[in-house]
Amino acid sequence: MNYTLGVDIGTFETKGVLVDAAGVVIATAHHAHEMIVPQPGWAEHRPQEDWWGDFVKVTKELITRSDCAPEEIKAVACSAIGPCMLPVDASNAPLMNGVLYGVDTRAMSQVEALTARIGEVLILERCGNALTSQSVGPKILWLKEQRPDLYAKTAKILTSTSFLVYRLTGEHVIDHYTAANFSPIYDAGTQDWCFDLAPEIVTPEMLPRLLWSSEIAGHVTEEAAAATGLAIGTPVTAGTIDAAAEALSVGVGSPGDMMMMYGSTVFIITLTQDRVRDGRLWYAPWLFPGQHASMAGLATSGTLTHWFRDQFARDLSRDTAFATLAAEADKVPPGSDGLLFLPYFSGERTPIHDPQAKGAFFGMNLTHTRGHMYRALIEGIAFGTAHVVETYREVSVELARILAVGGGTKNTLWMQAISDTSQVDQVVCEKTVGASYGDAFLARMALGEVELADIARWNPIATQVTAAKDPAYKKNYALFRRLYEQTKDIAKELSS
Repeated sequence: MNYTLGVDIGTFETKGVLVDAAGVVIATAHHAHEMIVPQPGWAEHRPQEDWWGDFVKVTKELITRSDCAPEEIKAVACSAIGPCMLPVDASNAPLMNGVLYGVDTRAMSQVEALTARIGEVLILERCGNALTSQSVGPKILWLKEQRPDLYAKTAKILTSTSFLVYRLTGEHVIDHYTAANFSPIYDAGTQDWCFDLAPEIVTPEMLPRLLWSSEIAGHVTEEAAAATGLAIGTPVTAGTIDAAAEALSVGVGSPGDMMMMYGSTVFIITLTQDRVRDGRLWYAPWLFPGQHASMAGLATSGTLTHWFRDQFARDLSRDTAFATLAAEADKVPPGSDGLLFLPYFSGERTPIHDPQAKGAFFGMNLTHTRGHMYRALIEGIAFGTAHVVETYREVSVELARILAVGGGTKNTLWMQAISDTSQVDQVVCEKTVGASYGDAFLARMALGEVELADIARWNPIATQVTAAKDPAYKKNYALFRRLYEQTKDIAKELSS
């Protein structure tokens, strides 16, 4: 037999999959972990336990469940939450927990200082991205300024994926898609590291080697084989960020293709004909040379449904709580009888990039029920997503096909609300395994046995959600936008 292995490290769970040469899933495995929040505005993972430890557990479980010989796994690819910031010392030991993506806002003073010194226009032109909480460069500068003892010991700055690849192969690499989030030390035009904009952040030897996602980074070492059960010498690709692997898993491959990921956050990837230059959105080279991607992401989405369940549905069984809440919300008309919800519980990323934005229920009265609140919450996430879709339209990005992915696609209320508020149809593919499935496909590409177009055969389209028009959504979306604008100064004062 002939398999490829894909493993993805998510915000709250690690998932792995073993796939044969035809794209058939042979075995799956998963392992939960937590996002650590040491203080407001911080978000972390433990690299040894949550990243490498989960990879080892899931890989061993896949080999056991499939009863395959290690030599039958022909290549490995991994993805993980990103962009992250992890300093390691000269022996490659982590010096602290991994600092997570845009939901971690600890480096906002560094964002502001770098933007003021370099200039917003120059940063956007050279790097493709404005500096935000998503940017890794300011977080490295935070390390240097706030933890100088750790910075002095730092030999390399890694991400979650590059840490896994190092543990497997002994190689320090990073894919271009991930590296583009390292503004202001990645040049989008030359597609290389750059040090002239902010030479104080890092030196060249502190950064990994750049590769494309389907390139072979190295091979499984004797030490990694002993830990994981993989065969010594198994090829390992450079990998990528989880959202990109998930987009690949459902066939995002041509300009106009958009992935709408329903997870702990809503994350969007749209392939474009040319590079999009707009500070409200993120830019990166796509996984393969010559392609461009424009990204957007909310700070909290699926996380809010878990928060609501845990705080307001303690009377319900955790196994059936979401179904019960959805049934209650279905009894409430669109517009939630005048109840609005701002989903900014961890600030907000695109398109407003406001780390001090606050969440809120607004317009409550004595007739409102838990069902009203849950529906308003879903609609608030949908309005935040519609704001992103509107931004794409404003910069003339073609939206030819929207492919929905993630665990939230099981929430029909959520999917329909996004289609209706954004006025887009969405399709869902047959296999919903996620990023790990895209990883397995990347591993097969690295072997030269499939091409990008073959993903349509591996994972065909199964269902569609069609947009409907409702005047309540049109009215409430406009009020949603005004509510943020009219309360953002209050939110800022609350943060001081």
